Amino acid sequence: MKQFLLVFIGGGIGSVLRFLIGKLLNSSQAGIPYGTFTANILGSLLIGIILGFAAKNEALTQNHTLLLATGFCGGFTTFSTFAYENHIFLKSGDFTSFAIYTIASFILGFLAVFAGIYLANYFVANPRGI
Repeated sequence: MKQFLLVFIGGGIGSVLRFLIGKLLNSSQAGIPYGTFTANILGSLLIGIILGFAAKNEALTQNHTLLLATGFCGGFTTFSTFAYENHIFLKSGDFTSFAIYTIASFILGFLAVFAGIYLANYFVANPRGI
């Protein structure tokens, strides 16, 4: 039951933060939904860092990982909104925004996860930082 509660709390906090970023950055005039894009890329970086630390040392317990990776990052990032926004681009015939948004999201999302894992590995190997 504790694990469900950790995921619930993390997911709630992540979802609220994503909502706030969306309110701040999404604009009907901008074309690209920068709020969703920002949340997804930041969430990818964070999950890379979190899971990188969890894999490299005992600093994060299974409960920490559930709260932060499964809960927070799961609530903070959103594939469903990403898919819906792409549906809107296709429905309106805006194939350029669709292509840019989709390609940039996938490429930068993957790079952010890899960068997060790299950063976690670096700071585990060099605990005093840069």
